[in-house]
Amino acid sequence: MKGQEEALAVSRCGYALFETPIGLCAIVWSAHLIVGTQLPEPGRGAAVRRLQRRFPEAHSGRPEPAVVAAMERIAAVLGGATDDFADLALDWRAVSAFDRAVYREAQAIPAGETITYGILAARLGDPGRAQAVGQALGRNPWPIVVPCHRITAADGRMGGFSAPGGTATKLKLLEIEGALRVDSLPLFGGSG
Repeated sequence: MKGQEEALAVSRCGYALFETPIGLCAIVWSAHLIVGTQLPEPGRGAAVRRLQRRFPEAHSGRPEPAVVAAMERIAAVLGGATDDFADLALDWRAVSAFDRAVYREAQAIPAGETITYGILAARLGDPGRAQAVGQALGRNPWPIVVPCHRITAADGRMGGFSAPGGTATKLKLLEIEGALRVDSLPLFGGSG
């Protein structure tokens, strides 16, 4: 019965595109849960194609008020506001226990700060799993809400970033948050 309920919820996924200060983003929801978010693509067509690849069950829809509020909050953060999104109802059903732990640690990193993949792995109890942490972050269904852009490589490099625009997008997000100050980067004794 539980599997049937989950399948029914997934079949009712909706998505909406919305404008932000950095471009056209997207949100996917099912019932009252946020299934995913998406950072800007170069255009509307590219955004829809990426959504269809990531969330093939989703259809364009009219978001309920809680989803509209989440969209407004995401747009505000992309414009420089601070919000930890801790109260958003995320759909964790398709997320493994390890990925969930990684995302929870990423959510604990304050805006304007960065840490390394190795430090995040150490916080999970296994400093040797930095690569696994990076892979989990690459699967993050909720970029911005789960701030995977705040995790960098040990040598001060940005590391990978699977969102459209790659590391240029990651740098833009960190710039918006004020995390590119020399004293905030891990290499220079900041929080990482």
